[in-house]
Amino acid sequence: MENMKRVILVTGMSGAGKSTAARILEDMGYHVIDNYPVQLVSLLVDMIETSTDPRYSFIALSTSAQDFPEFLRGLKGQNISVSVMFLDAADSVLLHRYKSTRRTHPLLLSNTCNTLDEAISVERQMFTSAINSSFITIDTSFLSEKEFKKKIEQMFSRNSIPSFSISFESFGYKYGVPMDADLMVDVRFLPNPFWDITLRPFNGNDACVYDYVMEKPETKEFLTRLSSFLDYAFEQYANEGKNHFTVAIGCTGGQHRSVSIANWLYDHYKNSYNCYKQHREEKMWIRDEA
Repeated sequence: MENMKRVILVTGMSGAGKSTAARILEDMGYHVIDNYPVQLVSLLVDMIETSTDPRYSFIALSTSAQDFPEFLRGLKGQNISVSVMFLDAADSVLLHRYKSTRRTHPLLLSNTCNTLDEAISVERQMFTSAINSSFITIDTSFLSEKEFKKKIEQMFSRNSIPSFSISFESFGYKYGVPMDADLMVDVRFLPNPFWDITLRPFNGNDACVYDYVMEKPETKEFLTRLSSFLDYAFEQYANEGKNHFTVAIGCTGGQHRSVSIANWLYDHYKNSYNCYKQHREEKMWIRDEA
């Protein structure tokens, strides 16, 4: 639909990066609206649908946990496509960010909570009933601003219409699991190149490690079973209307097996879907212990 207006509803945990996301979207050409009164959402919908101002063709609307459900219900229009960007981070990361920046949590400012720990817990509970699988969740716990920007640019480019896309992300369990994974695949049962002293300094992007992992009979059988499941799951999620799906593949250190499997999955599906890949621990690829 040529005249379809796009609205990104930016929400998530306070301290997870809504302000940064809004700045990135603004640089991408979106008209960013912050602190819009939720009571006037019907007027905003009318304005979006009827305005000939190009600013209202691509809108990013930032909202709090309190107002998010009402905005989501109210942003209904015949010519409006609404996507939800939900930003999250581990509670410990949020706590550290607030303490290091000396900012005050919104639920403390409103006297809803008495401590920062309580504010984070209460806000997370507020989102629990409102979250569904169609939202695009981004876990910013481990992301640099450059990586955060790249993810947003990939998922919300103005040059493409919303469609089902897939991210394949490798990670190391020893560093914690990614919170934005829709599906987490543990490949620690596969033979580990780390124990081959000649392969230890390399990673799954290197042919020597990739070939070692892929030639194993366990890997071949595993990928046959996994791809059969993913073929069905991706089709069903796309039919359901989900915009983005993240498959996280984990091994011990996120350097050898998980990287190899993520690379294989990306190559396997890139001609069928809009695919992305990321190796979360890449900056930590030093000669770690398994």
